Amino acid sequence: MKSTSGRGRVRTALFATLAAVALVCGATAAAPAAVPTPAPEAAHAKAGPTSVAYVEVNNNSMLNVGKYTLAEGGDNVFDIAVIFAANINYDTTTKSAYLSFNENVQRVLDNAETEIKPLQDKGIKVVLSVLGNHQGAGFANFPSQTAASAFAKELSDAVGKYGLDGVDFDDEYAEYGQNGTGQPNDSSFVHLVTALRDNMPDKLITLYEIGPSADRLSYDGVDITSKFDYAWNPYYGSWRVPQIALPKSRLSPAAVSIGTTPTGTAVDLARRTVAEEYGVFLTYNLDGSDREDYLSSFTRELYGSDAVYTP
Repeated sequence: MKSTSGRGRVRTALFATLAAVALVCGATAAAPAAVPTPAPEAAHAKAGPTSVAYVEVNNNSMLNVGKYTLAEGGDNVFDIAVIFAANINYDTTTKSAYLSFNENVQRVLDNAETEIKPLQDKGIKVVLSVLGNHQGAGFANFPSQTAASAFAKELSDAVGKYGLDGVDFDDEYAEYGQNGTGQPNDSSFVHLVTALRDNMPDKLITLYEIGPSADRLSYDGVDITSKFDYAWNPYYGSWRVPQIALPKSRLSPAAVSIGTTPTGTAVDLARRTVAEEYGVFLTYNLDGSDREDYLSSFTRELYGSDAVYTP
């Protein structure tokens, strides 16, 4: 089945008003109980926030991420490219979740030498986003630790097989309860992320902070906060500090949908990211058009430089 796409349309509209209020009034994160031990982070040479680009591969090429550099210094505009998206599907015969790739995601993975490695050769990390698919299976309803660990192995095996740099969790569109599946429980996501981090200690694990999984980060004395490298706001055009106790250097309260979020809002979000010393800047839906002017509007705030597009 195809990956669910167009995820930002409803949320962008819903949060348009909230974005304006938040930019003026400010927002604060929940006070962390303790500073977690940092997991491995994506390296980038330029000074300033880590920039993230989600790419809808049903319609666009991952290679677009590597076509933008900074006029000053020549560094990449983007540090992390996210393949959007693989799916967590449900097999009604075996009554188990499994990792699924639609034909477009599979094409990118099968052609890693030409679709993924060129970005990595430029120093850009490439991670695979995983998304629900309306079948009842999700990260938050594994019925046992064994089931969660089995799915974690599918994820880490895919990372290894295709030479990826990590996994991104996006708990949307699961439709918990479909096909007789269970509702979210407190242990599922903890078991899943724990097993995944054990399987790939040196890879990225990121959180698109939405859905029931994002609210279930501890169970039976185990807290998985520190197992994430980054977390970001899922509501495009808004400022919302992720409610996870990671350092500011690993959070993106800003979320920009390229070409949809108004330029002035993107500028304000970038300016606020720097002013409040957050370390990540999230963007979504980078396409094949020349977005040099749009990207420059926020790279000037983030890095003090225009963006340069090289086809």
